[in-house]
Amino acid sequence: MRWTSFLLALLTSVLLAGCGLLGKAKNLGTAKGKPNFELVIRAQPEAAQDLLQAHLELNRYRHLEGLRRQELTRLVSVADADIRKLLGTLGYFAPTVELVLEAPPRDSEVLPTVRITVDAGVQTTVAQADIQVTSPQEGEKAGSWQRQSIGRNWPLEVGQPFSQAAWASAKAEGLRSLQARRYPTAALTTSRAEIDADTHQAHLQAHYATGPLVRFGELTIEGGERYDNAGVARAARLPVGTEYRQTTLLDVQQRMAATGLYDSVFLTLQTDNIPPDATEVQVPVLAQVREAPLRKWVYGAGMSTDIGPRLSLDYTHHRIPGLGWQAHNKLQLNAKNPLLSTRLYSLPDATGWNWFASASAERAELADYDTNSISLAAGRGKDEDSIDRQYFLRYDLANPQGDKAPPKSSAISANYSWTGRYFNNASNPTRGHGLAFELGLGSTLTPERTPFTRVLGRWQYFKPMGERDATTKRRARLMLRSQLGAVVARKGTDIPLTLLFLSGGDTTVRGYSYQSIGTRRNGDDMIGGRYMLAASAEWQRPIVLAGNRKDWEHTVFLDAGSVTDEPGNNVQIFVGAGSGIRWNSPVGPLQADIAYGFKTQQLRLHLRLGFTF
Repeated sequence: MRWTSFLLALLTSVLLAGCGLLGKAKNLGTAKGKPNFELVIRAQPEAAQDLLQAHLELNRYRHLEGLRRQELTRLVSVADADIRKLLGTLGYFAPTVELVLEAPPRDSEVLPTVRITVDAGVQTTVAQADIQVTSPQEGEKAGSWQRQSIGRNWPLEVGQPFSQAAWASAKAEGLRSLQARRYPTAALTTSRAEIDADTHQAHLQAHYATGPLVRFGELTIEGGERYDNAGVARAARLPVGTEYRQTTLLDVQQRMAATGLYDSVFLTLQTDNIPPDATEVQVPVLAQVREAPLRKWVYGAGMSTDIGPRLSLDYTHHRIPGLGWQAHNKLQLNAKNPLLSTRLYSLPDATGWNWFASASAERAELADYDTNSISLAAGRGKDEDSIDRQYFLRYDLANPQGDKAPPKSSAISANYSWTGRYFNNASNPTRGHGLAFELGLGSTLTPERTPFTRVLGRWQYFKPMGERDATTKRRARLMLRSQLGAVVARKGTDIPLTLLFLSGGDTTVRGYSYQSIGTRRNGDDMIGGRYMLAASAEWQRPIVLAGNRKDWEHTVFLDAGSVTDEPGNNVQIFVGAGSGIRWNSPVGPLQADIAYGFKTQQLRLHLRLGFTF
């Protein structure tokens, strides 16, 4: 009995000591104090050296408190297997490993030294890649290119070096390519990498099953109680019956969030109940939302080179009593154009069109005159994936201030606007184009009634150019931009100044201050003109700045523009040229440009955040 008690006590103490060592080992990365031994690693190639320095298990025990000599000897004895395991992740399966423990006398103050010498040897390369995709749509032409592209675009081609990271990335990329379109339930059914350490060859096998072709079903909103779920579903524009695309689902989520009615929106495809033998199914989409408060206040402050510092106050009411529309009210305070505005708008109806009404009162510096203005508008609009359209009635009243100022004038007009955006990225495009035009037919009301026509067109184009840069792996591009506007009316007609054109600033002709390009009336006084033309050409190329290879670009540009009342030989062309830096921030490009205005013979700084068209 005594021997039994003694053995039990001994076993307990050993287990507790082991648990204590294990507990300490879990925190080796954060242990502090003097090292217990020196570790010298010499490995070829450099990638093997970096890997062992970062992940070798032995290195984690250097600062373990109370490490004994016999424990260090045991750790060195198992390090060989750890080294070979780590090198295998890089494709080196037959390395030469030498481990030496230099142990000084026990009474010496010199620390033991562990020396590791590694020759990783020949890296394994891919000898064969058996990539197959099976699908119940096998005989269908639709989607065949997608299924075939998995093998055609397989990243780990024959002859390329093998590594665990590259193997895992290739398998995941193939699965993502299938799941991104048509086949969200696709799965990797077979995954095998057979390594021949003698010949240094890898035989890969990856088989995928696409599952059924999935089409979008109806959208169901869960968690929405206060707001009109049917109206939000129409605003989301889920294309029921079309083939599944991950990008389409993200667009629907973004449109729901853009209504402002929700603090969060999370969309899921309800694939749980798909029959196992289905070849094509229509799957509903569930939107789980958390509603935003009925009222929202937003306070803001900012600054730009065009209008200087500003303060703003925004108040949004998401459901006006008795009407059900949303209302957005804005108060903006700054030195150049204080503004008070409101906009009311409904959710889309069954046709996708919505109603809106707006009103604004503003005091703005329009060339040489401070102008108090009022604008009222009401109409309908429709926003689609690439195209926005509006038709509306508009009333404008402008009252210029100052000596020799034009008379107070007002006008009413019927307007139509169309905007098409065909960029590869809505917030930071690198290719594609945008086109927009506005047409207004109306009549002045005061000081006399005269019919007029107002047109405005805009165009912007991004064209990738040349080969990819060897360092940044990105391409340079050419950006072209133009604007053309005209107000056609009888000569001498007093058109409200807010309907005339001014140019100059960050988005028209750089090198000149905001809206400083106009036409001359009453001697030297500058005022908006009836005709406007602006054009810009910009060369954008990637650069490396502070080690960042992805987010910085350098530009050189040439801008030109003119505003006049009478097109002809005496039209002045304002030209600006310069250079700038672009940073691709998470919210869009931040641009900083230095431009020289040839008319003013001055340099001007232009700062702008974000891209809009």
